[in-house]
Formats: sequence, structure tokens, C-alpha cells
Amino acid sequence: MPLPRPLPVSAVLVVEDDEMLRMCAANVVADAGFMAVEAANADEAVAILESRSDIALLFTDIQMPGSMDGLGLARTVQHRWPAIKIILVSGTMELSDRDRPANSRFFQKPFATKQVIEGLQDMIRSGEVQPAQSLNS
Repeated sequence: MPLPRPLPVSAVLVVEDDEMLRMCAANVVADAGFMAVEAANADEAVAILESRSDIALLFTDIQMPGSMDGLGLARTVQHRWPAIKIILVSGTMELSDRDRPANSRFFQKPFATKQVIEGLQDMIRSGEVQPAQSLNS
């Protein structure tokens, strides 16, 4: 009897301009059981998305320098790659449900790692998106 094939590991695109925060977010993604693909800004992220078909989720900071911020990136992803789920994070602003793209969640920095891991796993594995949540409550 052949051995069962392991499920493919979903890739999560982590976009954060601060290198240390990007490394921390990539570690959270790995702890959740997914492969982290890193980008320092929205332009790099779009280039990665255009070259890969295995990205299941975008994990992006909202405030970033460059041609567009994380919210602009999220809206671009929603339009061009609607199957990709989105997690938005920020330490300086909050988003209402109305301001978020579909298939997204918002986490306030500093976030609780356990809750973000659960959010990543839930969004990717179940395919369902729960209402936005702030981890400060």
C-alpha cells in the first residue's frame, strides 16, 4: 500500500518594511505550519505574486513606504488575486470592517502570536473568513 502523500504546504507572503518585524512575522507563519515568502514593500510583493501561484495568504503591515501602502496592496491583491486571503496589521491605526477588503482580518500590533497563528490556520485551512478582530480586546 503506498504511503499517503503529504498535503502541500501553503505559502504566506509576508510584507513588512522593517526587517526585524518581517523576520518575526515570518517566524509566526512558520510556527503556524506554513512557508513564509518575504517582501520588504508592495512592489516586491506584487512581483512575487506575479511569479508564483502558491501564495494562499498575504500578511502585510499597513504603513509602508513605496508606491503603495499595505492597504493599497491588499486592495490590489483582492482585485487581481481574489482567492488570496489577507491579514492586515498595524501598530498605529485600526480598520473597521467597512475599510477592510473581503477575505481579510485585521490585527493590532503588538499582536498575540497564538491568536495570529490560529487566524492563519483558520483562514487557510477552512477557507472561511471570520469577522475582523482586534487583539487588544
